[in-house]
Amino acid sequence: MTDRIHLTGTLTCATSADAETVLRLLPEHIRLSRAEAGCITFSVVQTAPLVWTLNETFTDLAAFEAHQARTSTSDWFAATRHITRDFKVSTD
Repeated sequence: MTDRIHLTGTLTCATSADAETVLRLLPEHIRLSRAEAGCITFSVVQTAPLVWTLNETFTDLAAFEAHQARTSTSDWFAATRHITRDFKVSTD
């Protein structure tokens, strides 16, 4: 049995303009992520005016790496790559 991969953490914007970008692009990012093979959960919730809390679970490392590869070339990442991310990856 392979270990599930969990990513938890925060995405913290420095400006309201960055927050507006997140709000505009996040629905499509969530939709595409949840449609990926191996995605068990994918939650991004705004917890403060400039902060979002993430909670993601993938079936295994291969599914998580495929997600990372897809997002690294996405419109989401192109527009948000400069925004502070504080993520922790764990397995079970």
